[in-house]
Amino acid sequence: MEIDVLVEASDWLRCLPLARDIAITAAAASFSGIGEKTAAGQDVELSILLTDNTTIAALNAKWRGKSGPTNVLSFPAENIAHMPGIAPPGALVLLGDVAVAFETLMAEARAAGIAPEDHLRHLIVHGVMHLCGYDHENDVDADRMEIREAEILQTLGVSNPYVAAEKRLEHHR
Repeated sequence: MEIDVLVEASDWLRCLPLARDIAITAAAASFSGIGEKTAAGQDVELSILLTDNTTIAALNAKWRGKSGPTNVLSFPAENIAHMPGIAPPGALVLLGDVAVAFETLMAEARAAGIAPEDHLRHLIVHGVMHLCGYDHENDVDADRMEIREAEILQTLGVSNPYVAAEKRLEHHR
């Protein structure tokens, strides 16, 4: 697996100096935990963009038609590398791209009372799962995705964010 991380916003390295390493570790754990392999058993490549609210808001508007920033976006690749005769044997299959917004991540972590590093792990896992075909468009798919996310996050030493969020809601009722 090849994971490329581009740190576009300097706040990432100023406030979370290990952000690049955290992103790589979380992405690798995601893929391992999902157990995905391409049809031809080829290895995969993905890229991660650690950016800011301005950039992610522009991406969100352009590709999803939604205004404003969001925490994480995933852009699955259209692959031809797994098709016989198109790519050489052993070629990396491009899985896609994940982008994470610094300010949104920090605000969400602060509001939830969790470490920003753990929230970054969660958002990377969530983004990679989208690249692998998971979604949360209905309750069944959301439950399936959340369960798998929690399992992967546990291997990274991160508490289940969905249980923790429910407990916070109950505390404030």
